[in-house]
Amino acid sequence: MAKAGAFVCLLIVTLDFAAGFLSIQAHITKDKPNNKAFKLGLIAVVLLASSHIFSKLLGGCLCMCCTEKLEKSSANRKFWFGCLVLSWIVVAVGFPSLVVGMMENAKLKGSCLVLHHHFLFVGGILCFVHGILSVGLYISANVSFQNEVAVG
Repeated sequence: MAKAGAFVCLLIVTLDFAAGFLSIQAHITKDKPNNKAFKLGLIAVVLLASSHIFSKLLGGCLCMCCTEKLEKSSANRKFWFGCLVLSWIVVAVGFPSLVVGMMENAKLKGSCLVLHHHFLFVGGILCFVHGILSVGLYISANVSFQNEVAVG
């Protein structure tokens, strides 16, 4: 079981870090003549979405429906809940940043100019943050589950 957990953590971190690296590479190459930024941005978007889906599916389907249960729960479960909320916030900001940065570099550029050209870079940094939060989410979910099985 420990090997499977290590593999899942490694998979999530690899997907997130690859997405972050590719989006930063897209940011660097967007002004060069051979513009591959759109393709790199698209791959980064797909990797971030895949990582988010894997981390939520494999990170445990623990459910906190009311604040009373959260207030009475263990510190580990509170940490899990914090990682869950923060990872959703990071994805809610990072995913659109990557999409906007990717669309800036699309072949079909419209007349609308975006004033801030660092969307790919910001999205890449948020991919790294998402990787760290997802690993924390997965580990704390497994520890909570193991504690509940041992107690109950």
